[in-house]
Amino acid sequence: MADFKPKISPDSRVRMHFSLTLPDDTEVISTYGGEPLVFTLGDKTMEQLLEFAILGLRAGDEQDLLVSGDEVFGPRDETHIHWLERRSFPPDQLLKPGEIIEFTTPEGEAFAGMVLGVENGRVQVDFNHPLSGKQFHYKVTILDVEAAPDPEGTEPATS
Repeated sequence: MADFKPKISPDSRVRMHFSLTLPDDTEVISTYGGEPLVFTLGDKTMEQLLEFAILGLRAGDEQDLLVSGDEVFGPRDETHIHWLERRSFPPDQLLKPGEIIEFTTPEGEAFAGMVLGVENGRVQVDFNHPLSGKQFHYKVTILDVEAAPDPEGTEPATS
């Protein structure tokens, strides 16, 4: 009898490799060759649409989808491009165009912005997600799926 392999469903614990690659083969991020991503569906580790794309997959499954960044991260919005004072940054920070910088809100939430340019003591920063307005390949290899906990309290199955 074949081993039962649970399907990915809401609240499943998943261990997988994934990559996001632009159509010109520029790799944006990849766990292949490193530690796999381990997360629980719905815990906000991944964007909801990327989670939705793996629903129903099982350990051993692979998938490669062409995805619209606008659908996943929202469309580009020119109002998210701002000029900030250069003195707001550490003096030794180079601030090269294309550099991604992490910012923190007063509430402690982290978010990224990309430097577009520096002129006249000001830095132009784009706070749109870097993949907004772009298509990318979302490749996944599912390594392990732990079934969502049974609401009646029985132990989940593992593959």
